[in-house]
Amino acid sequence: MARWIPGDRSEEVALLKELGLSDTEELFADVPKKVRLGRMGVGAGKDEPDVVRAVDQILDRNRPYSKFASFLGGRIGTRFVPAAVDAILSRSEFYTAYTPYQPEASQGTLQAMFEFQSLWVELTGMDAANASLYDGATSMGEALLLCHRVHEGHRFLVPASLPWEERSVLENYATGFPIRIESIPFDPRTGCLDLAWVRTEVGRGDVFGLLADVPNGFGHLDEGLLELKSLLGTVPLVIGADPLALSVLEPPGSWGADVVVGEGQGFGMPPNFGGPLVGLFACRKELLRVSPGRIVGATRDVEGRRAFTLTLQTREQHIRRSRATSNICTNQSLVALAFVVYASLVGARGLAELQGRVTERAHTLASALGGVDGLSAPRFEAPYLGEFAIAVGRGNAHAFLDRLRRRKVLGGHPLADPRPGRPGLGEELILTAARDTTDDKEIQRYAKAARAALAATGAA
Repeated sequence: MARWIPGDRSEEVALLKELGLSDTEELFADVPKKVRLGRMGVGAGKDEPDVVRAVDQILDRNRPYSKFASFLGGRIGTRFVPAAVDAILSRSEFYTAYTPYQPEASQGTLQAMFEFQSLWVELTGMDAANASLYDGATSMGEALLLCHRVHEGHRFLVPASLPWEERSVLENYATGFPIRIESIPFDPRTGCLDLAWVRTEVGRGDVFGLLADVPNGFGHLDEGLLELKSLLGTVPLVIGADPLALSVLEPPGSWGADVVVGEGQGFGMPPNFGGPLVGLFACRKELLRVSPGRIVGATRDVEGRRAFTLTLQTREQHIRRSRATSNICTNQSLVALAFVVYASLVGARGLAELQGRVTERAHTLASALGGVDGLSAPRFEAPYLGEFAIAVGRGNAHAFLDRLRRRKVLGGHPLADPRPGRPGLGEELILTAARDTTDDKEIQRYAKAARAALAATGAA
């Protein structure tokens, strides 16, 4: 279809008449006005230099992330990225390449994805990995559907500490299926799963899968996860894991995981407004043919040389819709490449050392915040690596964080589910984190800002 640019107002009027509309605003009637961007404020009738100056003035009103002392936790990581990562990603053969669809796709692209898969297999101790999914949350959703395909039942168990955004994605994936997502209570002292509750509920039956995460939604390590598979029996166990944490922890495959998923953005990519991200997915070989996405395999060509090919493509565009294991349409090739380039540059020992630095910084941060009257830091007693939950003893977590933000400190993010009617965690909790570049000056800045914020709350 040819592009259409109206030559004059009469053409626009004719088109609107044909659509039964009086003006172009009616085309957007379903979009609430409060979410519309509106005019940019550049003004009309300007030449290009004036437009550039006007846009620069608008941009100057932004407050860049780099100007804040950031302690944001969660699945989105902020780490120093070597310049070589961007240099390799910017090569035209990678940067301009679209997701490969055919087995005869570029050998370089296929090898990069194969190395990505191999790295995630090595970190998780699983048998096979796919060539990435959209993000960590959709990887969890795909794992939920996989479990539902291979095991009878209607109940899927997830930690009550699971980030509400990820639970929301799981609920979306479960829509249209006879699936109930149920929360596993946590120990109020340690923040870890209530294994007695798990044992009872699995014994009741109708459970087709269980998801646990490492570290958990409070940032802590749950040693009870090592016992989960013995409690579940044939019920599939899904582990959501932080790739950096796996550089120093026993791989989930060694203690019974059937599927391991995760978010890989922190390896080579900046936060960038929450994206782009890359979903990680690995499983046991018995589940390979019911796993989602695409899988690159290594083989030999007719001349005996090592070669790569798209071995499995389970999406509905390639096979009959009724046999498709997923509606996932694509993978995140460029971000997956960033993941493997970053990991290769830093190396296995370097990743473990990086996690060690982050952990040391996190414990220093917890010590400083623990000395602030009105904060409980960390809130739970279980071990932690790079992030932990803090409890605000006075006032609201959102108000506390707003006061920190005015002092150029991003203190973390609240853990409560903001959706109406959702159960709370029982107290005002904030997930906060240290980075490999967090220094003592930033930590003291946070502690000072927290004292001022809590003092203002008390005064109010």
